[in-house]
Amino acid sequence: MRDDYRTVKGNGESELIIKKSRFIGHAARAETEEEAMAFIAKIKQAHHSATHNCSAYLIGEHDQIQKANDDGEPSGTAGVPMLEVLKKQNLKDTVVVVTRYFGGIKLGGGGLIRAYGSAVSDVLNHTGIVERRLHHLMKVTIDYTWLGKVENELHMSPYPLDRLDYAEAVSAYVYVPAAEEDKFRDWIANLTNGQGTVGLERKEFLEFDA
Repeated sequence: MRDDYRTVKGNGESELIIKKSRFIGHAARAETEEEAMAFIAKIKQAHHSATHNCSAYLIGEHDQIQKANDDGEPSGTAGVPMLEVLKKQNLKDTVVVVTRYFGGIKLGGGGLIRAYGSAVSDVLNHTGIVERRLHHLMKVTIDYTWLGKVENELHMSPYPLDRLDYAEAVSAYVYVPAAEEDKFRDWIANLTNGQGTVGLERKEFLEFDA
């Protein structure tokens, strides 16, 4: 499992007018090719009267799946430039569609490449980029006598405290970067003179604005 990667924040849309043509960019997160294709189909249905609905997507830790579709534009002038923007932004699991309503002025090959690339860059700016970092949710169990010290130290630490559960003992659920699990275990051991126990609850990604 990858430890961190960049992707879009969510679904987004933006519009550019270039020489009277409307270029509407759409972006979404897609973790499977089926999700990407469903998003493309949804946009095509919503803009069925558009001149073109060009698309591109990158999926997988190593971009195992990457597709580009010109949807009737001259070969290589739409889908591939769109895909290149995703690659330059180092994005993963991302799908984009650019809808074009032709305004009557031809742009030429170079103009189309710039227009579709600009539309993707614009929609990515509007949508926002996040970095997803793999964290381990650690369960720290301590006696009540340690609660004040441990809670205070956690609040001053870089480790986000998810919650505290109060029972016969106190359990603190703490997010720790995947690469720092051993360091965190040692830190808790030193903090509690070896009296705190630490266990791994689950692994999940936290998102941070890129």
